[in-house]
Amino acid sequence: MNCFNLGTMELKTPIEEIPGIGFYYQKKLKKLGIKTLADLIFHFPHRYEDFSNLTPISKVKVGEKVCLRGKIIQIENTKTWKKRMILTQAFLKDETGIIKVIWFNQPYLINVLKAGDFVCLAGKVAFGRASKRDLPEIYLASPTYEKVFPEKELIHTGRIVPVYPETEGLSSKWLRMILRPILRKLREKIEEVLPEEILKKNKLLPVKKAIWQVHFPDSLELAKKAKERFSFEELFFLQLKVLKEKLKLKSKKAIPIPFNLELVKKFIKTLPFELTEAQKKAAYQILKDLEKERPMNRLLQGDVGSGKTVVAVLAALEVAEAGYQVALMAPTEILAKQHLKTFSDFLKDFKIKIGLLTRGECKFLDQKVSEKEILEKIEKGEIKILIGTHSLIQETKPSLNSQPKERVPKVKFNNLALVILDEQHRFGVEQRAKLVQPSAVQERGEVKIPHLLSMTATPIPRTLALTVYGDLDLSIIDQLPKGRKKVITKAISLSEREKAYRFIRKEVKKGRQVFVICPRIEKKEDEKNTSWAEVKAVKAEYEKLSKEIFPDLRIAQLHGKMKTEEKEKIMKDFKEGEIDILVATSVVEVGIDVPNATIMMVEGAERFGLAQLHQFRGRVGRGKKQSYCFLFTESPSKKTAQRLQALMECQDGFKLAEKDLQIRGPGEIFGQKQWGLPDLAMASLTDIFLVEKTRTAAKEILEKDPELKSYPLLKEKLEEFEKEVHLE
Repeated sequence: MNCFNLGTMELKTPIEEIPGIGFYYQKKLKKLGIKTLADLIFHFPHRYEDFSNLTPISKVKVGEKVCLRGKIIQIENTKTWKKRMILTQAFLKDETGIIKVIWFNQPYLINVLKAGDFVCLAGKVAFGRASKRDLPEIYLASPTYEKVFPEKELIHTGRIVPVYPETEGLSSKWLRMILRPILRKLREKIEEVLPEEILKKNKLLPVKKAIWQVHFPDSLELAKKAKERFSFEELFFLQLKVLKEKLKLKSKKAIPIPFNLELVKKFIKTLPFELTEAQKKAAYQILKDLEKERPMNRLLQGDVGSGKTVVAVLAALEVAEAGYQVALMAPTEILAKQHLKTFSDFLKDFKIKIGLLTRGECKFLDQKVSEKEILEKIEKGEIKILIGTHSLIQETKPSLNSQPKERVPKVKFNNLALVILDEQHRFGVEQRAKLVQPSAVQERGEVKIPHLLSMTATPIPRTLALTVYGDLDLSIIDQLPKGRKKVITKAISLSEREKAYRFIRKEVKKGRQVFVICPRIEKKEDEKNTSWAEVKAVKAEYEKLSKEIFPDLRIAQLHGKMKTEEKEKIMKDFKEGEIDILVATSVVEVGIDVPNATIMMVEGAERFGLAQLHQFRGRVGRGKKQSYCFLFTESPSKKTAQRLQALMECQDGFKLAEKDLQIRGPGEIFGQKQWGLPDLAMASLTDIFLVEKTRTAAKEILEKDPELKSYPLLKEKLEEFEKEVHLE
């Protein structure tokens, strides 16, 4: 992805039309996502080899990477003992000495390099035998080679050499060879998209210089500056995108909900616990936002079990008592039903009519009803709080006779004023439009859109809060309710498994319950049925535990392949203590509340990030009994060891989120393909200094010119960027 123009034709030229790129290489390039000339030019090196300093042959040392320049005085192909390998052996001479050079299984080199050729070779100095018959000696092993001619610049040796992301059959050497003439010809045509004042203020390289230096740098320092320029640019466009969304929302109108202090006091008195200071602060921020005539766009983030839901209930109560409707959307049916119970329990002293709408079930005042009935009650305004899944934004299919043939929202609200989302942060104006028909909520001729409150138990690192979630205002609940015991967390090695199983049996005999989480099996490139791959993992563990490890205990399994009714029955039985051990996929990661469950056992802990492991741990420790989290891993890599150690030492989700970002990087945590972010922007999300600089630059531009009328090229490229980047 890029934000530059090479002239319309050049930028969009398919690789099939680029001279020198045949069908073989076209296929290879497409594997790397390179389909156009622009994609090729903005396929940046991921590292560099410094071969800019020539080493005299007399000074070479074993194990070092060196660049040598000299004359080939002899070259021949020989076969190794038993003729299993062909060696191309040469001798290179410079003013200080002679060294042997060996290439393995590259017999064609004898036709490329000849005695008398002047060459530059870059590679590693080795010591040993080339074959069983040879005596040990120093030699240069399979170096990159390049012939030296007067007036011809070196590309692959004798300089800072770019190394690119590759695929089988497509090397960095080929990419360098094809890119150099293209850049020489076209770099002057690349238009500068960043405003002059931003370049100067942030000391950024101009694009024409940066594009050359990123591919063929004169020094490592210039390579770094070139990458910084493009990283800045990608983050700058991301900041422009989210800040424009924020401005766009400010121009919209919402229904102001008066702050009802007496109602708030009455609600708090009904609670069987005392709110923490963090809950009170978050609730106040939300209720004050609801008073405003512009739509709230707030993200409520809090650690697992910190009490976000009760804050959301209070906001919903105030809106409902003011005579308006609230919609709460949850990611799963299980969680939607849990929210229904929680809201009903918290609001039992208030006459608020609550409904449920999911794909599998509809309820009104805790009674099952038809979908038609629930939709009628929503449209009439009888239901004040509607809880559901994505069914809330489901659209009806257009009838054959309808003109125009457009899909319309199935759910039609009477006066929706607040939307609450659970674990679905990226939900913008377009999605809100699916929840509320503009004609339905109008006051004095003005269209009103609902306020938005999004909740997450995944603490968001600061850099992400300033970029990907930069259009959202943040409320943070960073305290846990009083009396919560810390969950004892241990990494379990293979040798400790039996001991851990004995401990689990002992706890179950005391009446405790256990979660067992199996990792998702990642989809292979040629695997279409990902859900089946996931089921196999759970089934295998369920079989092992129920037949071999705990044959006397009550064990059940839970996964996405099951029917809704089956899943609900299992969760109900588990909550009521009818099941001792529940083997599940990460479906239990979010929101499932079983206070009697005191052990969380995670299989394949190396497959999960810190934030997700912390989420799993948060499913236990919700009651008064001591709880435990056991992390089983069979491949303790350095990164895995770092993650597990961090989890054992820390119970603070916010600190763990920052640590996870440092260890794994945002691409691995959040999924690069999911967001569609450019490589450099994704990699730069860990750099708080750069993130803040780009945010400041974007703010200054938009404050001066919100419509970017004075920056037509910037506006054009931002529109292209917005089409390519989706934040979910």
